[in-house]
Amino acid sequence: MQLSENALKVLKARYLLRDEKGKVTETPEEMFQRVAHAIASAETLYGENPEVWETKFYEAMSNLLFLPNTPALINAGKDIGQLAACFVLPVDDSMKSIFDSLKNAALILQSGGGTGFSFSHLRPRSDIVKSTGGIASGPVSFMRIYNTATEVIKQGGARRGANMGILRIDHPDILEFIKIKRHEEELANFNISVAVTDAFMQALKNNSEYNLLNPRSMEITGHLKAQEVFKEIVESAWDTGDPGLVFIDRINSANPTPHIGTIESTNPCGEQPLLPFEACVLGSINLSKVVKNNPPSPPFSKGGTGGFSYKIDWDLLASLVQLGVRFLDNAIDVNKYPVSEIEKMHKGNRKIGLGVMGWADMLIKLGIRYNSAKAFKLVREIMSFIQKQARDASSELARQRGAFPNFKGSIYDTAEISSKGRYDSYPSGLRNATTTTIAPTGTLSIIAGCSSGIEPLFAIAYKRLVLDTELYEIHPYFIEIAKQRGFYSPELIEKVSVKGNLKGFKEIPRDIKRLFVTAHEIPFEDHIEVQAAFQDFTDNAVSKTINLKQRATRDDIAMAFMCAYDKGCKGITVFRYGSKRGTLVKVDEVD
Repeated sequence: MQLSENALKVLKARYLLRDEKGKVTETPEEMFQRVAHAIASAETLYGENPEVWETKFYEAMSNLLFLPNTPALINAGKDIGQLAACFVLPVDDSMKSIFDSLKNAALILQSGGGTGFSFSHLRPRSDIVKSTGGIASGPVSFMRIYNTATEVIKQGGARRGANMGILRIDHPDILEFIKIKRHEEELANFNISVAVTDAFMQALKNNSEYNLLNPRSMEITGHLKAQEVFKEIVESAWDTGDPGLVFIDRINSANPTPHIGTIESTNPCGEQPLLPFEACVLGSINLSKVVKNNPPSPPFSKGGTGGFSYKIDWDLLASLVQLGVRFLDNAIDVNKYPVSEIEKMHKGNRKIGLGVMGWADMLIKLGIRYNSAKAFKLVREIMSFIQKQARDASSELARQRGAFPNFKGSIYDTAEISSKGRYDSYPSGLRNATTTTIAPTGTLSIIAGCSSGIEPLFAIAYKRLVLDTELYEIHPYFIEIAKQRGFYSPELIEKVSVKGNLKGFKEIPRDIKRLFVTAHEIPFEDHIEVQAAFQDFTDNAVSKTINLKQRATRDDIAMAFMCAYDKGCKGITVFRYGSKRGTLVKVDEVD
C-alpha cells in the first residue's frame, strides 16, 4: 500500500483498532479487510457470494481508489457498528421532543456521526407557554444546551462532535440567531445556517419587507426589511464565517420523497439535506487515480501544458461508481442504528451519497487550471457521467433486490415521471432515493493522499493540525514537476513552503504557476461556478468552501451569496481567511 507518512499518522490516531491499554493492534491493510468483510456480509441477504465482493471492496479501498465515510472505516466489524456519517433529527415544540432529540444526538455523536437540526418549530423568545403559564426562552437558548452536551460527549467519542443548527429566515428570533456566533464563546460545536426561502430572496431583490411567522400558531407576528436582515447575515459571515445560507425551497423542489416529508435541515457540512430521522452513508472516489498515462509523451514534457500527460480512464471510473453504489447500499443493511426511527427512515429511502475527492489533483495531472472554462466544462462531463452510472447501478440493484420501499409516489415513480418529465423511467425502480453527494472528505483525503473534495489546493505547502497532530505538507506533484522541468532546488522548496503559493518566483515557469493555482488566488465567482457545476449533476448537495482573502469586503460576501442563489446552488458557506477562531492552516501572504 502506498500510504503517506501523514496518512499513517491519521490512521493510527483515529481509525485503527486498539486494545484495552490503547495500543494500536491493527495495520491499515487489516482495517480495510475488516471493513470489506463487514460490508460484503450483506451479500448473503441477496443470495450472493460475499467473498467475491469482499475482495473487490478491499482492492478498491487498499488501492485508495474509493473510501467510505469515516464512521464506516472506524466502526465496521466492531460491536458499535454505526456506519453513517450524516443524520438529521427533528426538534418539535415540546420539552419531550427537545430532550429526546438531544438524547438521540448524544448516541449519534458518540458513534462518530454528525447531526443536523432545524430549530424552526420552537416558539420564539417571550412567547407564552400555556401548560405552565411561563415565558418561552426561544430556539437559541436550547441550542446552547445542545452545544454544552456536545462538548461533554465528544470527549469520549470517535471524533470531535459536529452539529448543524438551522433556523428559518421567517422565524421571529432570526436576528438573535444570525448574530449569536459573533461572540466567540457561543455555539463552538455548531455550524449554523439560515434556511432562506424564495419569498425572502424575492423581497431582498425588490427591497421590500417580508413576514415573520410564529411557528406555534403560524400567525404573522411582524415584518422585517429583507435588506436589513441580509445585511446582518453578511456582517456575521464576514466576521465569523457563520451563518451559511441554505436555500430551503430549492432543496425541497429536489426532495425525492415529498410524500414522506419535508426537508428542514442538513448534516453539519451542508452537503446532505435529509428528512427528520433520516441518515445517509457517504463514500468518495479518488479522481486523482482515475487517470492513466497517455504514452508516448513523457510526464511533464516541456511542450504542451506543462502538466502530466494523462487522460481520464472512463472505464475505471464507471466500475468504481458501480462498486461504490453497491458498497454503500450494503452498508445500509449491515449498519447498527443508534435509534430505531432512523433505521426505519434510512431503510425506507435508502439514501446514499457517492462523491469525489482529488478533483484539483486530477486537473493538475490533465494540465488544466482549476478555474478555467475547460475545467468548468470537465466538471459537468465527469459529474453527469457519475450521476448516470450511479443511477444505472442503483436501478440494477433494484432489479436484483427491489426498489427502495418508499419508491411509489417518489419523483422517480413512473406515474410521476410522465407528468414532470424530469427523470428517465426505471422499469425496476431505483434502489436508492439519492445516489450522489459531494462531501468535504477532510481526513479521508489525507488517507487517500489527494486534494480534499472538489476544493482547489489551499496552498502548495503548509502545516495543518489534525487530531492535535501537526502535519506538514508540500504538494508531491509540484516537487515532481519541478524536478522534471529542471527548476527544482531545496532552496526553492523552502521558499515556497514559507510563502504557500508560487506568486513572485521568477525561476518557476509561467505555465506551472497557472496550473498550481491556490484557493485565495481564485475569485469567489469561480469558486461558486465550480460548486454550481457539480450541483447540476448531484442528487443531494455540494460541500464547497468559498474562500475569500482576509481583505475581502462585506460587499464581496453579499455578492457571493447572491451569486450562489442565482447560479442554482443549494447553499453556500463563505470563509474569509482569518475570520474564524481556530484557523488551522498557516500560510504567509494569503492576500
